[in-house]
Amino acid sequence: MKIKSIKCVPLRGATAKGGWSNELKPEDSLHTLIEVVTETGLTGIGSVFTSSDLVEGSLQILNPLFIGESALEGQRLRECAEQSQFWRGRGGAITHTLSGIDIALWDILGKSTNQSVGVLLGGKYRNKIKPYASLLFEVPEKLEAVMQPALESGFKGIKLGWGLFGRQSSKMDEAMVKKAREILGDRSLMVDAGGSDGCWPNTYKWAINTADMLKDYGVDWFEEPLRPDDIFSYKKLREHSRVPISGCEVLTRRQSFLPWITEGAVDYIQPDVTKVGGISEQHKIAWYAYDFGIECIPHGWNTAVGLAADLQLVSAIPTANWVEYMRGNPYIDDLWLNTPKIDADGYLDIPNEPGLGINWNYDNIEKFSGILLKENY
Repeated sequence: MKIKSIKCVPLRGATAKGGWSNELKPEDSLHTLIEVVTETGLTGIGSVFTSSDLVEGSLQILNPLFIGESALEGQRLRECAEQSQFWRGRGGAITHTLSGIDIALWDILGKSTNQSVGVLLGGKYRNKIKPYASLLFEVPEKLEAVMQPALESGFKGIKLGWGLFGRQSSKMDEAMVKKAREILGDRSLMVDAGGSDGCWPNTYKWAINTADMLKDYGVDWFEEPLRPDDIFSYKKLREHSRVPISGCEVLTRRQSFLPWITEGAVDYIQPDVTKVGGISEQHKIAWYAYDFGIECIPHGWNTAVGLAADLQLVSAIPTANWVEYMRGNPYIDDLWLNTPKIDADGYLDIPNEPGLGINWNYDNIEKFSGILLKENY
């Protein structure tokens, strides 16, 4: 089964706010879908965390390495492509684009063998997982309106991040966390400082003092409290913080994660499947982290395709408790044909159907991209 073509499918018109200092506009291209088409007509869908312009440019380089090759040998193709491009910006837009291709090829492999990706990764340890709603911080008086829809949908955990947190005052930080805890009761609360934001001003002393405050409100973990390359401060923070520390969502390639794992810089590691190199890399990172007692909680601020891939990943690793679910994002909520429902205990079922196991809403993909995909099915 040979690869016939790789299609770039930009998502525009409903790009959600990121809480960043340089905020996004709805028409900005931040997430791009990938469709890999085989000569038999079987296709797979992947997702890339970067603009369609960069994906298009990357595909000009990558297409000759994939077209005409076996669609059933995705891990080999991804690895050879990654290793052949070290001099063109290893770890950047090309790696992000390889993420989408890799996800799509896993989808194809599953469909062609009538197996879920989780089974193909070695077997499923679980058939359901708790999602946490990932939301942006607002001032205390607006938080209930932000959080209540997620609670009504059945989420048992909410992560709040970015916005004003760490950017105005410690007094404001505590006021927002205090209000969030009042709204949540005994449900799980996580806090994401967003230290990968441009020109993040806060350092270790701020982070350790803030971690002490978060402990008082029963926060499950403190995410990205420091600049994403400051592994020295992360190691010190993890050692002294009274709450678990998480991070690494901006890293790409499994090799970049190794020092963070082996040197114990985080309690929870958060590779993004749409950035890191796809399911192939994410799976290796998760297993390596497991051997060092670090739990993998995939970063999921991307698309429904990324969430579908994360569901398969967490089914196939020994220890997994959460997946990130970005609430209110049309590129997640509107791309499912049948939106997954959270059960009374706060769990999502992990699809058992072949490939990623999802029926996509091709009308909405066309609405956001202007590209018709279902003609290939």
